[in-house]
Amino acid sequence: MANPFNTVVSYPIPAYQNLPIEPQFFQPSRFVISAIALGQTTTITTSTANNYVIGQQIRLVIPNGFGCGQLNGQTGIVIGIISPTQLTINLSSMGADPFVNNTQLKNQPQTIAIGDINTGIINSNGETLPFGFVPGIPGSFENISPL
Repeated sequence: MANPFNTVVSYPIPAYQNLPIEPQFFQPSRFVISAIALGQTTTITTSTANNYVIGQQIRLVIPNGFGCGQLNGQTGIVIGIISPTQLTINLSSMGADPFVNNTQLKNQPQTIAIGDINTGIINSNGETLPFGFVPGIPGSFENISPL
């Protein structure tokens, strides 16, 4: 008969083994906004080349002092990639205050990807694929850690 007192319990994971998430090891990252063109759709220019893809959902974070306060916290789906630093999302920004690029402020406006490798929407209607395993949602966070 086996001794029940010699059973190894492996969960929960001890804090020293549960290493913190390193944001530089996840794609896509967040990107600083340098310009926003308002209209029926919204065109965003980032200060560096971004790695967003068509169909990806993003959130806009626009602190006070940059205008476009109506767009702060709004989400949209990437519907076009104009250049490595420009993308168009399906968010109507008509009537929003104009964007003001203010590099003097500490908190900069940014775009942040929504979702992870296991969850999120597949298309703008919220439908998922009708068959089993989905290897990842386009544009979702993906661990690219070299560790």
